[in-house]
Amino acid sequence: MAGPAAAAPGADVKPFTPEKAKEIVMSLQQPAVFCNMVDNWPALHWNTKYLSALLDGKTIQFRIGMKTMDLVPQFETRCSYVEATLQEFLAWSCGQPSCLSGPFSCYEYSKYWAYADYKYIARLFEHKEEVFQDIKWSDFGFPGRSGKESTLWIGSEGANTPCHLDSYGCNLVLQVQGRKRWHLFPPGDTSFLYPTRIPYEESSVFSKVNVANPDLKRFPEFRNATAHMVTLSPGQVLLVPRHWWHYVESIDPVTVSINSWIELDADHEARVEEAITRTLVCAIKSAENPSDADLWLNPTEIEATSHDINLQYLNRAVSAYFKCQKASVSEQAHPSSFGAEKMTSASRKRRKRQVGTEPEGCKLLTHEADFSTVKAEKLQKISFGPHLIQVLPQSQETSSMDARAVESDYRDLIHGNEGGHFGKLHCARKLLVMSNDCEMPANQMDSDGSPNASQTTLSTNDLLDCLVNPHVISLVAQLLLERTRI
Repeated sequence: MAGPAAAAPGADVKPFTPEKAKEIVMSLQQPAVFCNMVDNWPALHWNTKYLSALLDGKTIQFRIGMKTMDLVPQFETRCSYVEATLQEFLAWSCGQPSCLSGPFSCYEYSKYWAYADYKYIARLFEHKEEVFQDIKWSDFGFPGRSGKESTLWIGSEGANTPCHLDSYGCNLVLQVQGRKRWHLFPPGDTSFLYPTRIPYEESSVFSKVNVANPDLKRFPEFRNATAHMVTLSPGQVLLVPRHWWHYVESIDPVTVSINSWIELDADHEARVEEAITRTLVCAIKSAENPSDADLWLNPTEIEATSHDINLQYLNRAVSAYFKCQKASVSEQAHPSSFGAEKMTSASRKRRKRQVGTEPEGCKLLTHEADFSTVKAEKLQKISFGPHLIQVLPQSQETSSMDARAVESDYRDLIHGNEGGHFGKLHCARKLLVMSNDCEMPANQMDSDGSPNASQTTLSTNDLLDCLVNPHVISLVAQLLLERTRI
């Protein structure tokens, strides 16, 4: 299979300006592969041997799974875990005898895979912050975004991430070493993928289907799903748009990837939805008899949070949503207050940082709000070619991708070292619960969005009133009845 497209002459020459790259990232609603955008990134040298020397014996957690293909997804709750150094991982993946007594001694390489996934670079290299600058997302139009807002993925052949969608943001993924095959499905295929929140992880909606080996008797509607497949090679960057489902597998002996989730305005409403989901899942699953309960909480979640904490999170999420809605309306009503007739979202964001007027919790990159009116026009201007490759439906993939010779597969919301799953914006929840920047819940505001101390906070009954609304109950009943037919 052919490798990535040839590099453009000159180390710093890019096929897209940062402004154009950002326009593509923020407006394109289908996956695509960027080529020749990172040729001068020092991070391209982050292979496992280099990272092993950089980590200098530091242990990291690896998830262990079976290479045998089951009809059931290998969720993280079904995996084993070991603490090991990268040197030990490399020795194991090469079949060296030293592994007979090491942390991988119980796992034969021919039968198992290992995956160090979701490794938050800011934590992994907290004493070597200079390496953050090896990753330059500013080339994609996001100034100031570096390795500090990125995560690292190191896996052996067969290592995979179960099919899921991310509730927050869109995703930029750089392949550094080896190749990964991506199976992507559009948001419109959600019902065909049998979504589930068990195992529960904030911001991840899993599919019950093992898309690499689907059980069509149990999940017949999966036949209607449209897979978009791509094999990502070193030096290529994959754009995964908002709410696209993806199953990812390593197809070479060792793979290294780096990604960053780009926050979107739509995340404000998504956090409200996630807060409701967390409250329900924790309340219902925690009420089960412990002896009968399944492993419903994903290992990436520290614990099942209490009902009081979940309500705090819900109130903070609602408050942040209305606070940023008010800020957005204010901006649109007084655009000249920033000293320009018309500014892009990037320049508007920079100006607000300079004058200190941007409300905390609202520092998100624009998406649908700023691009909806010009999306169709901008999409017409996006030129696909050797530097930007469409990821097409599987039936069209071979002819198109072969013809082009391309065989391709967080924002830092808090700065401390508290627990939690940093990689996928999970700390958004902690920020909302713990910060003092958004203390007023939504129903403590007047009609204009200003705080009103005379109002009460959202209660369990408020939540129940919405959940048991006749329209919601009718929909839930239909979904439950449909499940009995599966």
